Amino acid sequence: MLPARALVSCVVQPVRRWRIAMLIPLVMLAGACTSVRPPPEPSPWTSHTPAATPGELAAALAPAIRAHPRQSGFQLLSTGSAAFTTRLALVQSAQHSLDVQYYSAGEDITGRLLLQSLLYAADRGVRVRMLVDDINRRHTDPAFAALDQHRNIEIRVFNPFGTRDTTLLERAGNLLTQFDQLNRRMHNKALIADNQLAIVGGRNLGDEYFDANPDLSFRDFDLLCAGPVVEAVSRSFDHFWTSPQSYPLKQVQSKIDKETLDATRDALAQHWRDADTVPAGHEALNQPPLAAGLRDGTVPLFWAPAELAADTPDKLDAPATETQSAPADKLRQLAAKAQREVLIISPYFVPLDGGVRFLSTLAQRGVKVRVLTNSLAATDVVPVHAGYARYRPALLQAGIELYEFKPIRSDDGERPTRRVTFGGSSKASLHGKAYVIDRRDVVLGSFNLDPRSVRLNTELAIVIHSPEFAERMARIFDRATSPRSSFRVELAPPGTAPPTPTPPTMPALRWVGEENGKPRTFDVEPYATFSRNAVAGAFTLLPSDDLL
Repeated sequence: MLPARALVSCVVQPVRRWRIAMLIPLVMLAGACTSVRPPPEPSPWTSHTPAATPGELAAALAPAIRAHPRQSGFQLLSTGSAAFTTRLALVQSAQHSLDVQYYSAGEDITGRLLLQSLLYAADRGVRVRMLVDDINRRHTDPAFAALDQHRNIEIRVFNPFGTRDTTLLERAGNLLTQFDQLNRRMHNKALIADNQLAIVGGRNLGDEYFDANPDLSFRDFDLLCAGPVVEAVSRSFDHFWTSPQSYPLKQVQSKIDKETLDATRDALAQHWRDADTVPAGHEALNQPPLAAGLRDGTVPLFWAPAELAADTPDKLDAPATETQSAPADKLRQLAAKAQREVLIISPYFVPLDGGVRFLSTLAQRGVKVRVLTNSLAATDVVPVHAGYARYRPALLQAGIELYEFKPIRSDDGERPTRRVTFGGSSKASLHGKAYVIDRRDVVLGSFNLDPRSVRLNTELAIVIHSPEFAERMARIFDRATSPRSSFRVELAPPGTAPPTPTPPTMPALRWVGEENGKPRTFDVEPYATFSRNAVAGAFTLLPSDDLL
């Protein structure tokens, strides 16, 4: 699978890219088999629920909002289980509207539960708008079609590869002939209830984000948000919902017969009932109402000045070399003013020469710059790691600290095995994106420090001005970069020859960490298989950084 996945990693963002890889052989046979995508069919224009709309969430939040003028409330969701149960509770608490925006929405264990929760919300009269990027959507998708059939649910697809009449072969051909357009994706992630509470951050919808996948667990961050910033998130959603790039599902979804749709809805409901019979599932599906938790303090929020840094869909209309990135611009502004420290957590970190110069300038004036990204063994996208690897020597020579996340199983800090335990994963991978400046400001969201986030995708981030929260994120960074959890990358002592073939100008590196509780130093990429090293080595020689 790795070679196929690597083949298309330059084309699309990291989640489940293998689906596109399967199309490549067809493209080679198809030649000019392409189709022209028509404009979206007219659909009713709708906007988010006004913030003043009465409801239990609004009433529960009102005292805190009055007590913290011009501030927003937040709760960090740092574990997958908390991120999942809070999403369910948010959906179950909605009375008027739910706006759902995701790059990827899986139909696995947790995904089907979330879809069924949206159906239950619609059954009780909640208006549901769901916008998903087309990169991971199946051409024929009964579950999404079953939801879209509901009178209170509308699903739209962002930047689709084709319409319902486009064949699989034509979709594959479009990938090549319309590469510039289809390479631009909506990477935003947001779930908004009644325009009162929102969850934003780095997680998509899928088992690997919620500690429910036995083979892979993404370590990530989300924020439960309240107050003025939620209105900004809702406006951002509206921009995408009404964009010409957003197509009604019925225009891009292959037709599915009524019996299949009815059976799909029955299966979703049965999946919910089955989960409700398991103790852990019952607890997750029956969370206390969020409004009550906000009132009695069991859902604590901290309040701070904050703002939204979000791209608009217009970003995708400009050439990649001319795009403006709202999260990148805000991060650069804050980092440029740093006096003491800049902490970077970016699972896909490809700084390019300009980023190396910027970070080096910070280090030269005494700012401590520390970066946490994935190791080759932990990353889910080997070519992106290859793009980052070529910049390691220059970053280290500038005095920047580099840490690479271990593919640890659960929290035991040990080398991964195939053994799987209930509630744990055999492999971990870093997926959270957060930036801490002078332990004063935090930027957290979907934005990676790489060319794809800056130039190609749309992204969303929350900027929080809170020394207390910044200190908390710094402590998380410190734990994540400890020898138990990560390797520190260093330049090898002078005269050390690289143990594997490398470009002659690339100095040798070493990785310092722990194994089985004891210090250990590696002179090759720790725990990375031969195939991963081979793929990474091949991509290191290719000039593809701008697409990563």
